[in-house]
Amino acid sequence: MSFKQQLANELPYLRRYARALTGSQTLGDAAVRETLEAILEAPEEWDETLPVKTELFRTFHRIWNSDVLAPLETRGRSGVIAEFPIERRQSLLLATVEGFSEDQVALILGLGSADVTDHVEAARVAIADALTARVLIIEDESIIALHIKQIVESLGHQAMAIVRTRGEAVAQAREDPPELILADINLADGSSGIDAVKDILAEQSVPVIFITAYPERLLTGERPEPTYLITKPFEPETVIATIGQALLMHRERTSVDSQAA
Repeated sequence: MSFKQQLANELPYLRRYARALTGSQTLGDAAVRETLEAILEAPEEWDETLPVKTELFRTFHRIWNSDVLAPLETRGRSGVIAEFPIERRQSLLLATVEGFSEDQVALILGLGSADVTDHVEAARVAIADALTARVLIIEDESIIALHIKQIVESLGHQAMAIVRTRGEAVAQAREDPPELILADINLADGSSGIDAVKDILAEQSVPVIFITAYPERLLTGERPEPTYLITKPFEPETVIATIGQALLMHRERTSVDSQAA
């Protein structure tokens, strides 16, 4: 496989990471574009001894150090926000969502392995202690839905309802607005979880995490796409990390908007 094809295969996952880290498709995709431009402009800086995915993520962090990557740290906030400094969120997402080993995370971030271990554990504790929500689960496969419900409740969240179709999802959210949505893409009646979420977001503001077996189909950067995405089959740690990041960024944005009003 050519280098170009290897790089193309890994780009959807860098998009997922960048979007989750910034809480925005627009900002995340801008960071990925700048990373690719840097690779093209200075190919001699690419470390060919490393796996393509590892070096791609390392390059991302080497050249894209904008304050946008650390919006929570630049506002002097306290409480739960202070429990999630940028290194903790980066370490947790890289280790649990993107599947890097802690040694690989350390290489990508330029940290010591022991520091990465500490950051990941501290982030997990902060999520369990401070980030809880009422969660609507949109999933038509009963076993998967129950698995998600178990993970959600183990974190102290309330799984308020499980729905299987677009119509059920919209009706449930309208009757009892959730604080977080976990949504499958393909639903029982042939409808789309993406369309269900669009309907819900037209009426209320709520963070959404999509769950799909084919993430690369939704991470092209060519249209409005999910900011948070979990790949099936998933590990509980992946769900935990993504929920924590989604809630954190949404609550910070809500806080900023309310102060600006």
